[in-house]
Parts: sequence; structure tokens; C-alpha cells
Amino acid sequence: MTEVPRPLYRDPMFDGATDPTVIWNRAERAWWLVYTSRRATAPDRGDVSWVHGTDLGVASSADGGVSWLYRGTIEGLDLEWGRHTYWAPEIIDDGTTYHMYVSVIRGVPGAWRPHERHIRHYTSPDLVRWTYQSTLELSSSYVIDACVAPLPGGGHRLWYKDEAADSHTWAADSDDLYRWRVKGPAVTISAHEGPNVFTLGGRHWMIVDEWHGQRVLSSDDLDVWKPSGLILDRPGSGRDDGGFGYHADVVVTGEEEALVFYFTHLDGAEGERRSAVHTARLRVRGDELTCDRDERLTGPILPVAGPAHP
Repeated sequence: MTEVPRPLYRDPMFDGATDPTVIWNRAERAWWLVYTSRRATAPDRGDVSWVHGTDLGVASSADGGVSWLYRGTIEGLDLEWGRHTYWAPEIIDDGTTYHMYVSVIRGVPGAWRPHERHIRHYTSPDLVRWTYQSTLELSSSYVIDACVAPLPGGGHRLWYKDEAADSHTWAADSDDLYRWRVKGPAVTISAHEGPNVFTLGGRHWMIVDEWHGQRVLSSDDLDVWKPSGLILDRPGSGRDDGGFGYHADVVVTGEEEALVFYFTHLDGAEGERRSAVHTARLRVRGDELTCDRDERLTGPILPVAGPAHP
């Protein structure tokens, strides 16, 4: 058994891996880590241009998530000439096609506002070649951080952050992953971002990034969400694992266990640029979702032959 390193992964190009998502590549028979590749090492211009102009970085693991090899960036996403911004990919596999929902900003802004943010839908047969499908018509023109999960009765639900609506999580439904109907606000307990929804221990869970840890919510029906404490709100003791755990993805690995992939800032409050991706075990204990980020993990931590479905 090989001990899982801490941190799990750092981007060798710009040292700014954030917003991770983990997906099984069927053709390559490897796990892929796709993430926002922040330009952490860009010159300091006194603005936030380094957070923009980002590609989607890719690293792969053929040993069950223990070691990760940087592979490059996803290409072919631009719809017009120029350099643009891609954030927080969500990728799901319907068994034959990969669907990616990614936040897109035109150009490389030097300020947060008033630049619009949109969520685009792309499809791919192999996680390499991507075809644009649509720009989703949602609740505003300031939407980011897509999360998609299947509904028990069929179809899928999209959760996302609407920055024009107090940075709350909104929801939209689809029968085919292409056409979406906005349902309305889903979680309004606080300002937050990065919703992630999964089913574990016979219950639906959502985690959202409140920037002081991940708020945990549970639901019996995916409609009503009940707050249930925080995880990743206390510093870990592992290397580069101090501070809060930000914008996370969850991969379910058993009936009552899962892995959460999150990122941490490596620099002080005056210059939080560099970042690293970590993983920790999630468990259901009664009515609670627990996470001990200091637990020693040995690999493989992900199924070497891929998930059971698809």
C-alpha cells in the first residue's frame, strides 16, 4: 500500500490548481483531474487579471489516485478570437458522452465586476475533443460553478451560484442534459459558491464553499436542504494543508464513504495566489457527514478499474 502524498497535486506550470473535478476517462482507463489553472505566477499588476485568462488544466492518474501526472490544458473551447477565462469545470459521463458545464468570462478582466459570467455546455467522446452545445439561459448573466446530478425520477438537476442573487445557489432541471428549466433558489442560508451534490449513506448531501470551510446540507428529496455543520473549516496538519478547504468535488467510493477533493491557499492573506489540491475521506456517521483531513490515506483510493457505472 502506498501512502497518498500531501498535497495530492500542484500544477507545475502556474502553481494555481483550484476548483478540482475528478472524472474517469473510459478510453484511457485512468482518472482525470480537471481544474481551474490559475495563473498564480503571473506578474503582480495590482489587480485580479491573474485570476482570469485561465485554462482548464488536466492531470491523470493510472494508480487509483495516488500519483498525478500533468497532461496539459483542454483546447477547443473558444467561440471567438482572443484570450478568455474558464473556471470551475463540472464533467459528467452519461455512458457514451461526457458533458462539461464550465464558467466562462470573455477576455481577461482586471476587475471582478461588471464582467458577465456564463455557463457553457460542451460535449466530448473522449475528454479531449470538445464540441460547444449552448450557453445556458439561467437566472442571470452572472452565474458560475455548475454542479449536475441525476434526479431519482429521471432527468438531471443543475445547481449553480448566481452572483446577481446574493451569491446563493439556484437550481435548474433538464430531461436530456441539453435544455434546462430554471426552478429558482435552492440554498439561501448564506453567501457562498461551489455547490457540490452527491448521494451517500441513503441521503442526499450538498456542500457549499462559505470561504471559512464547506457548509454541509442534507436532503431527502433534493428540494429542501437542511444545514448540518461545516467540514474543512479547521486547518490540517499535512504539508500545504493549513487554512480552509475551498471549492470541492466529491467522488463516492462506497455506500457510506466518499473522497472530497479540495484546494488550499499556500500564501499568506496578503497574497493568496499559489494553491494545492488535497483529498480526504468523507463518512456518514448517523445524521452527520464527517471529514478528518488528517487521516492517513493509503492507495489506491479510487477504483483502479474505474467506477461501477458507467
